[in-house]
Amino acid sequence: MREEWLLIRREHEKEDYTYTLSNAPTDCPLEVMAERKCQRYFIERSNQDSKSEIGWADFRGIKYRGWLHHLAFTIMASWFVLETKLDWEQQFSRDPTLIEVYETDVLPKLSVANVRTLLQAAMPLRQLSPEQAIELVIEHLDNRTKSRKSRLKTRFRR
Repeated sequence: MREEWLLIRREHEKEDYTYTLSNAPTDCPLEVMAERKCQRYFIERSNQDSKSEIGWADFRGIKYRGWLHHLAFTIMASWFVLETKLDWEQQFSRDPTLIEVYETDVLPKLSVANVRTLLQAAMPLRQLSPEQAIELVIEHLDNRTKSRKSRLKTRFRR
């Protein structure tokens, strides 16, 4: 039988409670469990960015191996974004007077959308002529037709 902890957190201003089950070891200090519970927001935020900004939710494949490849590329893209954020913080230190200028306690950090904007400036997409665009579309449709035909052929052999 596995022992679990029930962590209950109450917001001070409100009477809202949040509940979490944890399978942390019995010798894990309560402070460590509370700290990890509070870090959950950042994990959820990373997952949301991966889905909405990096393309994790855009997978439209039908095979497990394709899903694994897509997941691997999503993880690499997330890593690249994180590295870019860290490099940005080291290269462009913030002016401490901005906190007073904006009358806030925290200045925002670089977002995934900001990194995308930097990439678009550094690696602009080439502009296609209408003829080139038509060629690409025809090639894509041709490949899809061949792929479908091959998939149906192997499906009916079984």
